[in-house]
Amino acid sequence: MNDNDMTTLEQARRFLEGTEVVDFAIKDKEERYAWIQKTLVRFRYLELTKQDKGLIIRYLVKVSGYSRQQTTRLVTQYRKTGRVRRRQRTVAGFKRKYTQEDIRLLAHLDELHGTLSGPATKKLCERACGLFDQKEYRRLAGISVSHLYNLRRSTAYNRSRLRFNKTRPTPSGIGERRKPQPNGQPGFIRVDTVHQGDLDGAKGVYHINAVDEVTQFELVGSTERISEYYLIPILADLVENFPFYVKGFHADNGSEYINKRVAQLLNKLLIELTKSRARHTNDNALVESKNGSVVRKHLGYAHIPQRWAPYINTFNLNFLNPYINFHRPCFFPVTITDRKGKVRKIYPYAKMMTPYEKLKSLPNAESYLKPGTNFKQLDEIAYGISDNEAARRMNEARKQLFKAITGQEQVA
Repeated sequence: MNDNDMTTLEQARRFLEGTEVVDFAIKDKEERYAWIQKTLVRFRYLELTKQDKGLIIRYLVKVSGYSRQQTTRLVTQYRKTGRVRRRQRTVAGFKRKYTQEDIRLLAHLDELHGTLSGPATKKLCERACGLFDQKEYRRLAGISVSHLYNLRRSTAYNRSRLRFNKTRPTPSGIGERRKPQPNGQPGFIRVDTVHQGDLDGAKGVYHINAVDEVTQFELVGSTERISEYYLIPILADLVENFPFYVKGFHADNGSEYINKRVAQLLNKLLIELTKSRARHTNDNALVESKNGSVVRKHLGYAHIPQRWAPYINTFNLNFLNPYINFHRPCFFPVTITDRKGKVRKIYPYAKMMTPYEKLKSLPNAESYLKPGTNFKQLDEIAYGISDNEAARRMNEARKQLFKAITGQEQVA
């Protein structure tokens, strides 16, 4: 740097204020150290006042590019020795206690025993050296457990072993993991999937079972696959076919429901998405019980080819869903507290009714219905035919459906 004309403290002060022009030309560290020493000598640093020394140090920091701490160290060296020298040295660091051979020996030991815990591995090294007189384990016998894990993370260890880690699940941030709280209001549905078996590697039909927690109003839909292309329209139809607004959608942690497409559909309809909690098997117990008592009871366990999904869906819409909601009685729980203070649920016979009757029995039931839907319309479905006639029609339609599936009759 060409600053030979800067010889006074006032010039250095104007430079720091940005009023002096200086050409920078310091190339390497050696020249920079030499320039710092030359500057200290030129300004007679040791004879300056404390305020003027601070000015010179700020000047050195600005021009040299060093930090104030580094500059102060160099100035201290000049004050003690009268010179500023670069002391280049390479520090060897700590001497290694455990060699590459020790690390390879540890890798071999872990391979033999299946990578036990740190304390168990240390104990094996101690037994190898002390009990079985294997001298090569002498250094490893004295290793600490924490440093043993350090060696396992080293490059030499990983090169000596080929390890396979289990696939770890990726947590999903879609949906809140909690049990819904309907507070006696309809519209909080539980959803689950029922698979209609495999045959020779071919997948069968999938049934989507949706049950309202309060009224047990249940809708079953069928689809060929549970991919987004097939599942989203079925879910939209199920939500639309409930006579009341759907406010909550609860499922287990299956990826067919906990994904961005389903979340977008529910967000669009202002429906809250929740999912079952870990170690709480009862969170989705209602729909699980309906899988057996309704879906399996009426559609069975046998394999049904996927191409029959539209026909089964038509059967569900016209026969199965009206029957189970308007003509099939269900038990409804009543919560009581016994003498010991334990909260229990009982299922009194007097509370048995159809899901539709349960919906009508709710306080202000009309307020839960969708626009364009009223109880007069629903009464025509519920009481237009008897329960026995509804069951007969449903059984006859199911019989014709299964005849077609088994190839005994053509579907119209």
